[in-house]
Amino acid sequence: MSLSMYSASVPVLKQMLGALSDVLAKAEAHATEKKIDPAALLGARLFPDMFPLVRQVQIAADFAKGISSRLGNTEVPSWPDNPEAGFAELQELIARTLAHVDSFSAGQFEGSDSREIVLRAGTPKEKKLQGDVYLLQYGLPQFFFHVTTSYAILRHNGVEIGKRDYMGNP
Repeated sequence: MSLSMYSASVPVLKQMLGALSDVLAKAEAHATEKKIDPAALLGARLFPDMFPLVRQVQIAADFAKGISSRLGNTEVPSWPDNPEAGFAELQELIARTLAHVDSFSAGQFEGSDSREIVLRAGTPKEKKLQGDVYLLQYGLPQFFFHVTTSYAILRHNGVEIGKRDYMGNP
């Protein structure tokens, strides 16, 4: 039995976005309980040259909607990023992204393994990848990097989360 592009992407994106939502909820509760200004967590970074938590979550959502849209052969929706987003706005973004990812059927992904995916079309950074290479060597690694970094920022800042929180529920 072969693994479909849909099965290799949509359930994974949904699982990890759900876990990210739960981790953010725990972070918000932690900030309230410990009387920490939420902006301190939302602006936290692992190192000064890295993006803060808010941007990490936004990029993870961008990759989830991009992966599902490109492989599902539809336009990637454009949603504005708010650098001052709070926990509520990040939860709304994740919910909107989950709804978008969940809107695709397995049939929309048929043939996507060999479909040409063009990133940054018409720019000097234009990149063309075959669908399976895009998913496995670019899209998912990028998505996981930003989800993992979001988790690491919160764990580093004392939010009581662990591997089960990171993994979520399949």
